[in-house]
Amino acid sequence: MAGPNLSSLLTPSKTVDFDYPGYEGFSVKLAFLSREELLKIRKKATTTKFDRKTRQPKEEMDEELFLKAYVNGVVKGWKGLKYKFLTDFILVDLEGVEDLGAELEFSDENALVMMKNSNEFDTWVSEMVGDLSNFTKNN
Repeated sequence: MAGPNLSSLLTPSKTVDFDYPGYEGFSVKLAFLSREELLKIRKKATTTKFDRKTRQPKEEMDEELFLKAYVNGVVKGWKGLKYKFLTDFILVDLEGVEDLGAELEFSDENALVMMKNSNEFDTWVSEMVGDLSNFTKNN
């Protein structure tokens, strides 16, 4: 007896909470996106223009638009990101922050700022999302 087709078993994404190493209580909710979903994000950020010199169509990637769509697709939330942790990730002025132990609230905009300005955070997110085994383990 044949089982279901592989295509019927595919899922476009899966979301898992990961503890950020070295920062107690800081965890990030990340989504694994299928190749098809990543291609959709790339396509949204790509425009085709006509190159007058070569007389050929030329694709141009809007890196800002791509990063925004990518971050919205993979970074689904966080908890425990304390203001005092921020100085390890990005250059910030915390002079006006009364409680450095308070948490920076998650928003798509805050996630984008972290990805754009922190090589460490960007690299960690990319490594976690790029490893399928992080999403296939039975946690």
